[in-house]
Amino acid sequence: MTTLLAVIWLLRHGEAEDGSPDAERRLTEEGERQARAAGAALAQLEVPIDACVSSPKLRARDTARLACEPFAVEVSEDDRLEAGPFDVGEVTTGLGEEVLLVGHDPDFSMAVHRETGAQVRMPKGGLAGIDRGELKVLLRPHELKALAGRG
Repeated sequence: MTTLLAVIWLLRHGEAEDGSPDAERRLTEEGERQARAAGAALAQLEVPIDACVSSPKLRARDTARLACEPFAVEVSEDDRLEAGPFDVGEVTTGLGEEVLLVGHDPDFSMAVHRETGAQVRMPKGGLAGIDRGELKVLLRPHELKALAGRG
C-alpha cells in the first residue's frame, strides 16, 4: 500500500454490452446514464476533480468521458488500469489533489481493500472515495442517481 497524498475516486465503468473483443465493448444506454450520474453527483458534492485517468478499454474510456463532462479535465489513459492489480499511488502521483480513476472489477474492489482494508464489491457504475487510506464513501449507481437529481 502506498501512502496516498490525494483523494482518490474509483469509478467502475457503467453497464456494458456483452461480446468480444472485450476491449471494444460499448456502454449500454443504462451504462451511459450511470456514467453521467456519477459525474453529476460528484459535481453536486462539489468535488473538485483535478485529473481523470481511465483504462484504455472502450467502456471505461466512455464512462470517464461522460463522468467528466461537468469538469474541465481531460481524460488520460493508463494501461495499468486495464487488467490486474495496480498501485493507486503510482497511477495518481503528481496529478492533483482529487483524482478520478475509471476502470474495472475485481481490480477496483481489490484496490479499495489494499488502500483501506475495507471489503467491498464495486458494482458497475459504482464509486468509492478514499482519503489518505480511509474509505470515505461507497456509492451505488442508484445512490449516485439520487445525488445527481436523476433518481
